[in-house]
Amino acid sequence: MADNTRDLHTLSTLAGKTVIVTGGANGIGAETVRLFNSHGANTVIADLERTRAEGETVIRSLQHPTSALFIAVNILIWDQIKALFSQCIQNFGKIDIVVANAGIRESQSLFDIENVDEQGELRESTEGFRVIDVNLKGTINRYFGTTGVGAYITSKHGLTGLLRASQQVARNLGIGVNAVAPFFTPTPTFKELAEKWKNSGLKSNTPGDVAQAIALASTQKETGKCYMVVGRKSVEVEDSRNALLEQWLGRETTELLQSAVKLFVANGYPLPQT
Repeated sequence: MADNTRDLHTLSTLAGKTVIVTGGANGIGAETVRLFNSHGANTVIADLERTRAEGETVIRSLQHPTSALFIAVNILIWDQIKALFSQCIQNFGKIDIVVANAGIRESQSLFDIENVDEQGELRESTEGFRVIDVNLKGTINRYFGTTGVGAYITSKHGLTGLLRASQQVARNLGIGVNAVAPFFTPTPTFKELAEKWKNSGLKSNTPGDVAQAIALASTQKETGKCYMVVGRKSVEVEDSRNALLEQWLGRETTELLQSAVKLFVANGYPLPQT
């Protein structure tokens, strides 16, 4: 896999664009807002009402604070998402880029078999399923997951499927749908792990590294890409995966899969009638 060395000068094309960043009040989201705004983009922080003070603090720190706006939104409520887009268009006239960055992580293991009710029956992991729901609707991707954090990893792998499944529609609409998959990046969500990581001597990303990968991906006339950010380097992984399919699966299986894809693209994938 080749290191992603795209020209940073392309970020100058962000001037005058309008960007929504969900979960933009802190962490990677806030750094992404700062980067877009520094290149002249209108930036909208879309986050929960309880983060308004943090979001407004971020806005005051921007190079162009008058080109930024905080809009309270819960991404699980469709009417609020529609209102977010309407308000953005009302204020800035258009929307060019949406960074789906909002995400959460479970506080209790999805695989906790000791979590039982009064009858000794296993409880449903409502928190875990909420993590999957939030992250599939609102967050950036992660390509590998071996930590055992079930709901969080499940949601991130689901995003890889969503990225691939959305490509035909994206191309028909003339839009780009891409993903950024950050490896460990110290943020408030991972405060406890960050200290252990630092003591291990392993190299970690900075929120700025991830923000740069997001911004660069948004400036390219491409779709279906996934940029992994690991150890402060950005690497595109979907093209490499596709190039290695025959080596991985064998020629016969690869040709069958590729022929099936062409069939689905040409004729659609019929959904069951309800």
